Amino acid sequence: MNAQSFFSSTLPMRFAPMLPEDLDAVTAIENTVYPYPWTRGNFQDALDSGYQAWAARDDAGNLLGYFLLMTAVDEGHLLNISVRGDLQGRGFGRALLERAVSMARELGLTSILLEVRPSNARAIHMYGHYGFVSIGRRKAYYPAAGDAREDAIVMRLSL
Repeated sequence: MNAQSFFSSTLPMRFAPMLPEDLDAVTAIENTVYPYPWTRGNFQDALDSGYQAWAARDDAGNLLGYFLLMTAVDEGHLLNISVRGDLQGRGFGRALLERAVSMARELGLTSILLEVRPSNARAIHMYGHYGFVSIGRRKAYYPAAGDAREDAIVMRLSL
């Protein structure tokens, strides 16, 4: 897919495939918004694996956020979706999610799965509002403070 423009009512965003030269900026955002971020190597592996990896930029070219969608047969797995910290709570996450879902439909997928930390109430609310439903839990899925682990809520959206 080529670069695409996507405009919500007030949020101009330009989507383009994530490229290796984007990884420093992507990793910088990742490191500021997550206590246990993906590494640059994780993102590079996703690119090397051919996942749908997309960066969202404003008209000036500033990175706003990104998402990675892995596809298998007719199902998508939203691996990562992130918005720059100073832009959170302003609709950018919803716009990214909407683009990821739209892309999944374009690819002919029938559903999207994702995992989310139970402690990430804002994301759970956004996913639920969009129509994702909880279908299970993965015990001790995420690293947490100390040697602890946090479960993951598995959510699914039927397309």
